[in-house]
Amino acid sequence: MAEKVLIIDDEEHIVELIRYNLESAGYETVSAANGAQGLERARSEAPDLVLLDLMLPLVDGLEVCKRMRSEDKLKNIPIIMLTAKSEEIDKILGLELGADDYMTKPFSVRELTARVKAVLRRATPAEEEGEVYRFQDVAIDYDKHEVKKQGRKVDLTLKEFDLLDMLIKNRGKVLTRDLLLDKIWGYEYVGETRTVDVHIRHLRQKLEPDDKNPRYIETVRGIGYRFNDAPDP
Repeated sequence: MAEKVLIIDDEEHIVELIRYNLESAGYETVSAANGAQGLERARSEAPDLVLLDLMLPLVDGLEVCKRMRSEDKLKNIPIIMLTAKSEEIDKILGLELGADDYMTKPFSVRELTARVKAVLRRATPAEEEGEVYRFQDVAIDYDKHEVKKQGRKVDLTLKEFDLLDMLIKNRGKVLTRDLLLDKIWGYEYVGETRTVDVHIRHLRQKLEPDDKNPRYIETVRGIGYRFNDAPDP
């Protein structure tokens, strides 16, 4: 069965362009012309991924993202935000609210299709992992693509999970922001290392005993980050 992409955008020509290219690549598409309709479609269609424009009538894209992340049925659906170049602050807000990725208009439809494919691939648990990794009171179940803290499930976005996994698999090593951008996002974000910082902050808030004084996800000033599963007491 083809994976389904919900396009929420009020610009008809952009919707048609995206629809044509995604369907040519083998995806099923549905669309909505405003934020309110987009939320309804997300609930009724159960898409595998949402392409979400920020500037929408009725309910804007940031609010749509916020509501999706607050609803059990929608919170795990990957979101790629579509923004204008003038909306730099909204890109960061979108990541803060749980968007998995963003693209700036005007964009290449070939690149958009590649990013859709990459995000959907990451949304599928890697069957070959087959293990549980633990540190302190946190357990990462690779079979279930699930993280628990003190036995309770922690909701991570796809990028947060991938970033945590990358840090853990290279524990003890310092990973630069540029390396993390390239490996986790799969393409170059020139000058956008804040993207990594936002996701690191989220991981600390969700997993560290004290996110203001992190013990496990360490900052190496001027370079990047390092995971240490045996920190000094």
